Amino acid sequence: MPPMRRKGDLPEKTCAQCGRPFAWRKKWERVWDEVRYCSDRCRAEAKRMPRKT
Repeated sequence: MPPMRRKGDLPEKTCAQCGRPFAWRKKWERVWDEVRYCSDRCRAEAKRMPRKT
């Protein structure tokens, strides 16, 4: 098994809706390049409203 990584060492992105940073999660391992939102709530809001500029 590979060694454990600290949360501070994981890659981060900024949410396209709220602008907050969020860290990599195991469930996003295969689709990390496609992840744009930090939560289901932000994804739903992005579909309802036009994008912030």
